[in-house]
Amino acid sequence: MTAHRNRVLIVVATAGEAARLADLGARVVVSGVGPVAAALATQAAVQPGVTALVVSAGIGGAYPGSGLGPGDLAVSSEIVHADLGAWDGGAWLDLDALGLSVWPDAVQGTRFPVWAGAAEAARRAGAAFGPLLTLSSVTGSAAGALAVVARHPGALTEGMEGAGIAHAALLAGVPVVEVRGVSNPVGPRDRGAWRIGDALEATRRGVEAVLDVVGR
Repeated sequence: MTAHRNRVLIVVATAGEAARLADLGARVVVSGVGPVAAALATQAAVQPGVTALVVSAGIGGAYPGSGLGPGDLAVSSEIVHADLGAWDGGAWLDLDALGLSVWPDAVQGTRFPVWAGAAEAARRAGAAFGPLLTLSSVTGSAAGALAVVARHPGALTEGMEGAGIAHAALLAGVPVVEVRGVSNPVGPRDRGAWRIGDALEATRRGVEAVLDVVGR
């Protein structure tokens, strides 16, 4: 199993997130915050033909209607770059609506497919399984959170790195999955209510489940 784990690359935004995962036998890279930093770090670290899987891991907020709260866990069914598009007055147009894509062949818009073992990893970890969103700025109001969910029905969590990691991994031909431990609800910024320790433990549980599926 160790050999399988050595072929997994875990990308996290911060050293605090990395510290909880350092002993799991996989490579852990700290990217810095945001999709650009995450994409560049992933591109530099991934080894086509050697890296079997890239895992975007870390803590994040849970959207209204997700059924998730602090200490819960989400695994991606898809990874969405949710704030890449254009406003037309009060209407949001994603890249699909604009006829554009992050890919040169203009096929997939801003949605990234995930590793085939993602659903099984979610099952093993007792995690919610659904779309995980990436935004370049954290949503800070209840109205803003509801607006994001209206544009992306079924969205579970908000993070700042997943889409960048997914884009770089998939360009390198390596499958990807995102794992998010929930630290807080998406909405008004109330640091006193955040449960970062519980979110980090949930993230670890999710990564362990991913590694168990890789090692089957």
